[in-house]
Amino acid sequence: MHNNKFSNNNEKNRILNRRRRAKRITRENLAVNNAITRPEIDWSKLGFGLTETESMYIAECTIDGQWKIGSIHPYGNISVSPSAAVLNYGQGIFEGMKAFRTPEDEIVTFRPDENAKRFAEGAGRMSMPPVPKDIFEDAVKKVISANRDYVPPVGVGSLYIRPLLIGTGAILGLGPAPSYTFLIYVSPVASYFKGGQLSPIDLIVEEDYHRAAPGGTGSTKCVGNYSPVLKVQLQAKKEGFSDVIYLDAKENKYIEEVSSCNFFVVKGKTIATPALEGTILPGITRKSIIELARDKGFTVEERKVGLDEVLSADECFCTGTAVVVVPVGSVTHRGKKTVFCDGKIGATGQMLYDELTGIQQGRLQDTKGWIEHVPKDYHL
Repeated sequence: MHNNKFSNNNEKNRILNRRRRAKRITRENLAVNNAITRPEIDWSKLGFGLTETESMYIAECTIDGQWKIGSIHPYGNISVSPSAAVLNYGQGIFEGMKAFRTPEDEIVTFRPDENAKRFAEGAGRMSMPPVPKDIFEDAVKKVISANRDYVPPVGVGSLYIRPLLIGTGAILGLGPAPSYTFLIYVSPVASYFKGGQLSPIDLIVEEDYHRAAPGGTGSTKCVGNYSPVLKVQLQAKKEGFSDVIYLDAKENKYIEEVSSCNFFVVKGKTIATPALEGTILPGITRKSIIELARDKGFTVEERKVGLDEVLSADECFCTGTAVVVVPVGSVTHRGKKTVFCDGKIGATGQMLYDELTGIQQGRLQDTKGWIEHVPKDYHL
């Protein structure tokens, strides 16, 4: 017990000293930092890869402490102990968000309150102190503001935002870390898949490996959920497919997700998508598309979706922060390829993509309160 108290005191002192150093960064320092000439970016060659930007956001707390408002730091490496909980036990979560430039040259972000909510739920699942909603949203706006010049021109792409909450405190035995780091970095991005934003993707059904199981962490955006899909995904790409559709782990006949996005099936005026039953990520783009589709008169059903229903669909598409809305050109199951819409984007997917991106980019009126404006110099 004495050693644990000593360790926690060391963690608290380390964090307090770091906060004191951060406070030395004055408004004038930040202004000078922002005046540095940034590298030219060829927006026409932008893909979905990391482009290092000017700044990132960092805040810290101990497991029994309170989160404090963090600060903007130059983008760069961070130092963690080899025995950090995130390295040894995977105690970490992340989010995916985007900021956009509007035709009026304003900078906006999309539904940050929903990301804050999911981030807090994920922290609870992984036994970490949740970041309060006000601190999360303030941090997101600050890091966007600090990297304003990296937001691509309207219609070219977006600024991808990656919040992280990781157990950085040192620990040997299995247990919650003694301290945590909340960090946000950003990168300008364009289309996730090769071929362009609305290029249809070819998927293959995976029957041997599963992404998640009942009672697990499939509904949590935790760091350990994603690298296990690489084995199957890489093999699929070698065979010429864009990605993989995973089936449920219990009966192996209902679709769940593609590696990193939600799946939708269209039949007439009915759209079906797998229900959120603990194994599927509650996507914010998914939630938005469901609401927009219902506004357009579609019946949207959240339920079990069988593979046979997918193969007889009029149209299929995937959704996610990174992919937005991407049409499914074909699904291959046991060597048989089913093509949708002659391998082109379907009318429903196109309509929902136009509606969603129109709101996100400020080309259509936001009647739902989904858009949050980021004032210039908000970080100063």
